[in-house]
Amino acid sequence: MMGLTRKGEYAIRGMIYLAQQPPGEMALISEIATSIQAPRTFLAKIFQDFVKQGMVRSSRGSGGGFSLARTATQITLREVVEAVEGPILPSRCLVEEERCELGSQCSVQNIWCRIQKKVVDTLEEVTLAELANP
Repeated sequence: MMGLTRKGEYAIRGMIYLAQQPPGEMALISEIATSIQAPRTFLAKIFQDFVKQGMVRSSRGSGGGFSLARTATQITLREVVEAVEGPILPSRCLVEEERCELGSQCSVQNIWCRIQKKVVDTLEEVTLAELANP
């Protein structure tokens, strides 16, 4: 089955939570975790990935926490998913190092490429702002 891992689901829900906060307001990881029903330590690791990707900023100490580093209109669902799940690949034959030996003779590879393009394009069209304010 192709689909998001639990990590991907928590990542999306956590980013939507941040997008719903007033701009620049910091949210504690415990507050986010409680709100989206995710394990706090697991969510903290996910958010560190977002910090490294430049989508989230973090601050320690009193008044610290996490906030979006860019506006919610500038962050796509594709960015969120790929930050924690890696590239969107419906089949391992699309990974360059693992191309199957059939190559262009494979009648299924073209289908996998079409599926990948549609999924990537759809995720690229959706921003956090849209998800935060349906």
